[in-house]
Amino acid sequence: MIRTKDIQQSFTKIQNKIIKEFMILDNLSRKKTKKWKHHSGGGGLSCEIIGVNNIEKAAVNFSSITGKRLPDSAIEKKELKALKDFKATGVSVIIHPINPKAHCAHMNIRFFEAKLNKKNIWWFGGGFDLTPYFINKQDINFWKNSAKDLCERHDKSYYKKYNKSCNDYFYIPHRKEPRGIGGIFFDQLNSPGFDSCLNFTLDCADTFIRSYSHLFEKKAKLKYSEKEKAFQLYRRGRYVEFNLLYDRGTLFGLQSGGRTESILMSMPPLVTWNSKYDFKIYENKLLEMFSLARK
Repeated sequence: MIRTKDIQQSFTKIQNKIIKEFMILDNLSRKKTKKWKHHSGGGGLSCEIIGVNNIEKAAVNFSSITGKRLPDSAIEKKELKALKDFKATGVSVIIHPINPKAHCAHMNIRFFEAKLNKKNIWWFGGGFDLTPYFINKQDINFWKNSAKDLCERHDKSYYKKYNKSCNDYFYIPHRKEPRGIGGIFFDQLNSPGFDSCLNFTLDCADTFIRSYSHLFEKKAKLKYSEKEKAFQLYRRGRYVEFNLLYDRGTLFGLQSGGRTESILMSMPPLVTWNSKYDFKIYENKLLEMFSLARK
């Protein structure tokens, strides 16, 4: 297993780039970093960004851990359940803006190495998605086209399947609704070759920060009402429900014995499931936009 060192270096650069960009987006933010070690080997660097102007909270976390058995949450294919002696490296990003009209977003990239019947195998995974509370068709099209352009730079077949994977994955069954407008989501990517897969994964992270920053700068200074802020806090509840009940990244972190504070750092700082307001008009419009984005 000789590839992980190269991946660690590339992923650390991505982490630093996104931290720098988020701090620029807020202008007066401060960051709290925590270096931690994993009980079976490896560790990570967690970075929490607390904003003043535009960002309520963001997290940009790097981890690279080892273990004897890969948790089931990291495996889709049954034949891979015999994997042993794994190394898992990744960067996970979440941002919760202050302004309800600026969008919550998530991105992660990951790389796995393991042994299967004494043979070394590897694969990449990752993707990004957008969880808005107020959004229009123009911004939906921009986000979707950014993801499509990314995919077509590498393989014209990627967008259709990775967009569908994102829509299927970021869905809340007990609410019978999507978590957001989607993006792309890929897993167990190991073809056509290591360099091609790595380049696509790194381009995914670069596309995310470039596209997200464009939307954020358009929205972060817009005026909003007390009711619109309350709607943001209410809809954040859906984000929390998905992450705690269904998110494979959360499950993997907990099942593999990761640092709990880093795993749950994606949670929004303020959220509510109750409100004095009637949000029917806001919610109907939002779900209409979700439906449009999935076409």
